[in-house]
Amino acid sequence: MKRLLLNTNSIYKFVFFLKNMELVINSYGAFLQKSGDCFKVKIEDKTSEISCQKVSAILISTSAVITTDAIKLAMNNNIDIVFIDEHGNPFARIWYPKLGSTSLIRRKQLEISESDAGCRLALEWVMNKFNNQIELLKQLRQTRPHRSAEITSAIEQLQSIASELVKLSGNINEVRNEILGIEGTGARVYFDIISRLLPERFQFQGRSRNPAKDPFNALLNYAYGILYSRVEKACIIAGLDPYLGFLHSDNYNKKSLVFDLIENYRIWADQVVINLFAARKVKLEMFDKIPNGLTLNKEGKALLITEFNNFLDESIRYRGRNIQRKNIIQFDCHRLANKLIGKDDETK
Repeated sequence: MKRLLLNTNSIYKFVFFLKNMELVINSYGAFLQKSGDCFKVKIEDKTSEISCQKVSAILISTSAVITTDAIKLAMNNNIDIVFIDEHGNPFARIWYPKLGSTSLIRRKQLEISESDAGCRLALEWVMNKFNNQIELLKQLRQTRPHRSAEITSAIEQLQSIASELVKLSGNINEVRNEILGIEGTGARVYFDIISRLLPERFQFQGRSRNPAKDPFNALLNYAYGILYSRVEKACIIAGLDPYLGFLHSDNYNKKSLVFDLIENYRIWADQVVINLFAARKVKLEMFDKIPNGLTLNKEGKALLITEFNNFLDESIRYRGRNIQRKNIIQFDCHRLANKLIGKDDETK
């Protein structure tokens, strides 16, 4: 999915895409309104109009004004509006209010959330995360033969840690802490080797979230934020309740299922961010200092959004078909919804 990124310096420099385009408004004081069947964006003394047929989503990441007519145009064309914070995490969303699927899906989701079946799903997703990390390290080992021994050591550690998952079964409430503990142990091994493979000045001490303590985590947090928004949207379209998860607990206003499902796709963000450092595209000027950490500035966001969306646009072989990565999340959410109501097709 391409994103049209609007800011004061680039409003006349963007490229139009005929379909699957996200409109990202990233400038303070931007004004979004309806103009016929178009969205009209005004930033200072510059304006541009974009046909609603070319827009799949609107993301607003800073102080902006949007009219009710623009909201109605978006809703009438099934375009969701997402408000994201400085770290790329969605904090609000405007979505068409009518449910597009049967409530049976959500009832079944609730039924298995604390059952053995729910536990099996949670274990499957965490195992996918481990396998993805191991495969990425194997790819990195091929291009870094001089670091082969230490990468191999990390791979073997991850394989050993992941093997503990197969010993677990039963009610998710009985094994949740064990799963999260195994996941946390694996994360420390994984990010330790990733740090050591980066240029020395960009190496980091473990994961830091909001705020990030270093450039790597600032980029990774923002990329994960992009994924959170996509997973939540895919859940809604498939008829799944984003707040009703299996592994992650149902805390107030916590999108537990989104946190569960994203484990399958975090590796995409990891790979893009690692490649940015490997290609020496990351500059210290792309980050702003904030209290207790760093945040991406407009230049950094533009780089990450462009690279990440190019990556998501690529087609890969998945479950016997060629499919763009950006569509895999929706594909998987529909498979999960169908499985919940007994329409699972294991051949897909």
